[in-house]
Amino acid sequence: MATKSELVFVALGGLGEIGMNCAMYGVGGAQKSWLMVDIGVSFGGPDTPGIDLVMPDVSFAEEQRKNLAGIIITHVHEDHYGALVDLWPRLGCPVYMTQFGADLLEARRLSEAGAPRIPVKIVKQGDRIKIGKFDVEFIPVAHSIPESCALALRTEHGTIVHTGDWKIDATPMVGLPTDEKRLAEIGEEGVLALICDSTNVMREGESPSETEVSSHLAKLIMDAPGRVAVTTFASNVARIRAVAEAAVECGREVILAGRAMDRVVGIARELGMMDGLPPFRAQDAYGYLPADKVVVILTGSQGEPRAALARVSADQHPDITLSAGDRVIFSSRTIPGNEREVGRIQNELVKQGIEIITDRNELVHVSGHPRRAELAKMYGWIKPQIAIPAHGEALHLTEHEKFALGMGVPYVLRPFNGNMVRLAPGIPEITENIQASRVYKDGRILTLAKSNAISERKKLSFSGVVSVAIAIDDKGDVVTDPEVMLVGVPAKNAENELLLELVQDVVDDCLDNLSVKKRRDVEATRSAVERSVKAAINMEWGKKPICLVMVMTV
Repeated sequence: MATKSELVFVALGGLGEIGMNCAMYGVGGAQKSWLMVDIGVSFGGPDTPGIDLVMPDVSFAEEQRKNLAGIIITHVHEDHYGALVDLWPRLGCPVYMTQFGADLLEARRLSEAGAPRIPVKIVKQGDRIKIGKFDVEFIPVAHSIPESCALALRTEHGTIVHTGDWKIDATPMVGLPTDEKRLAEIGEEGVLALICDSTNVMREGESPSETEVSSHLAKLIMDAPGRVAVTTFASNVARIRAVAEAAVECGREVILAGRAMDRVVGIARELGMMDGLPPFRAQDAYGYLPADKVVVILTGSQGEPRAALARVSADQHPDITLSAGDRVIFSSRTIPGNEREVGRIQNELVKQGIEIITDRNELVHVSGHPRRAELAKMYGWIKPQIAIPAHGEALHLTEHEKFALGMGVPYVLRPFNGNMVRLAPGIPEITENIQASRVYKDGRILTLAKSNAISERKKLSFSGVVSVAIAIDDKGDVVTDPEVMLVGVPAKNAENELLLELVQDVVDDCLDNLSVKKRRDVEATRSAVERSVKAAINMEWGKKPICLVMVMTV
């Protein structure tokens, strides 16, 4: 008997966290047609020492590879497309994105050795195309990066609206505003489910417009007595344009600092997003311009140690310098987890007498996500039968669940990563759990989160390592003095005795007390020395380091 057709949704990332967005929709019976929406990253932190990027585990999608019709990228922020280059080879399906996104992806490929050539199908905002068993419409929405799209996914079981990241902004500076008329029309057609951004669900009202930010930036640049530096996300083309327009109005030249900024602005110019603005000056022109005739736009708003602003703050940039009386505008929001790095740079600048302006004291940044009044409008346009909060931590999703119920949505579910939701037919419910782990990018290596490497690094950072090398001949005699090395362990104990000498004595005593037969047993010797060293260090220090004992037979 054939399996009854159904429509399902599951997130591999983005539900229960900010970032790493990756959703999958399936329609059909036992062999469903699948569609992936976004494949993003989040960033390593204190709990993942040495990890650069965190990506969704796409093992489930890989299992469906022959039925995976495509990957749609709603917009090219890292948390929505950043894992594409690394994970696409495991999936091998067509990728759908706008021209801006495709150009940024190609620029990235050219700058990363070994990056794959991904077959991209270019779509335009407003297009409607068939992908597998899905009829997909790309609806323009305003966001803090050009050419962002919400999706209407029409299926045999009904229509899903997947908002991606969005806000309402009638004057977004660059690109199209959110197409309220089209969203309302789709709502009138009838919508089964709304999968909606939860980032700002706890904030009342509506987000200010980019145009309002632009006017404030113009005033701050006009009033500045000396040099002005503005740092923002390199992908925020509208903000870069706003700063450039303000600089022109004030008779100042614009200089870009940072490779990511150069790359994005180059693509934006090619696509006409910088039309009407004069060319920006090269970095080496900075030193020749009067202090009141320059605005520099820099990367590094999140405290990245190798970005332009960090180098400027440490007086290590080859071309850009700032001095007392200059003004630095942080036209961005500090992403949670980056506060320490951003604060360090701001403190370095303040020590030098440089004025700091942030969104705490001036309107120099607005979010690209909807507040509650904007969410209410979306629900009013779409009128869904089912609501699923997305793009948020547990607190955001729970608050969005209450909000959707208050908007009169008949069915509201709050799944997390890995929860498979049957949307139709019948009453929507979570039917099963699939693997939705994480993949770490460790240098150039991808590894599953359950790898021992991370837990071992955490222990190393807490208690250090003791290394012992022992050489024993076939008679069981110790050939030479054991070699001991301590890394990350205090040099002396509370009595001012050298721990290295104490460990050497412990190793010697342990070997002396082992029988010849046991010393001939490499594993028995290794285990005995390890236990003795750990116990001795713990007694002197109160911590048990990682102990590496190497026994060689000669």
